Amino acid sequence: MKNILEAPYLVEMVRTTTNMYAHTWDERNGGNISLMLDEAQVAEYLDVNAVLRTIPTGFTAPELDGKYFLVTGTGKYFKNVQYAPEVNLGIVRLKDQGQQADLLWGFADGGKFTSEFPAHMMSHVARLKVDPQNRVVMHCHPANLLAMTYVHSLDEREFTRTLWQMCTECIVVFPEGVNVLPWMLCGTNEIGEATAKKMETARLVVWSQHGIYGAGKDLDETFGLIETAEKAAEIYMKIAHLPRLNTITDEQLHLMEQRFGVKGREGYLD
Repeated sequence: MKNILEAPYLVEMVRTTTNMYAHTWDERNGGNISLMLDEAQVAEYLDVNAVLRTIPTGFTAPELDGKYFLVTGTGKYFKNVQYAPEVNLGIVRLKDQGQQADLLWGFADGGKFTSEFPAHMMSHVARLKVDPQNRVVMHCHPANLLAMTYVHSLDEREFTRTLWQMCTECIVVFPEGVNVLPWMLCGTNEIGEATAKKMETARLVVWSQHGIYGAGKDLDETFGLIETAEKAAEIYMKIAHLPRLNTITDEQLHLMEQRFGVKGREGYLD
């Protein structure tokens, strides 16, 4: 059996959490990630029949029965993942219609997965229906996107258009735009259900005055998706109080669509 700490997906998870903390997206124990794994990926490093303990999930998701996830722990600091991955991360397999999770590795201090686990799993279900290649759900607290929710309309079309206008690449990176939720109590099934619904039409969902959820095929893609939106929000926050003499026009955004073979969300461009 190979050393789990050398598994490429674990190495990349450690790198990603460390990088997210360095970007100041995940202060203290803020933020969480879940990465769906194939059984073959897990079985190469762990005995999949050796269950350490079983943890109730508090939700139902029969679509995910038998699925494996590498997930960050509740109350854990991203800055510590690189030093003690076996304490701050865990690998679980869902069963009993998603209501139970068998712990196969990690959470060595007796901990468990993030309190946002229901929101993650509901988002995985929603994204898999749209794109079977979806493997990652990532939540963090980028400062400029948060700030933007205090001073900008939360209308999804307007929010998206503003981000598209801040960086030329934005419409290429997230042509489906950004969906937005009003402030909701975090760690509940209600916000999980609302996020999953928004995930049906976009890979980015902003939680107003809280953070953002991103989804993608791998950790790199999902990180880059959030990184691009956050850069656009940073530019907006730097210029929002100033008269705008120039901007990226809808005509220019249409040129980007043609050049890069993407299609902006229907009805979002004039």
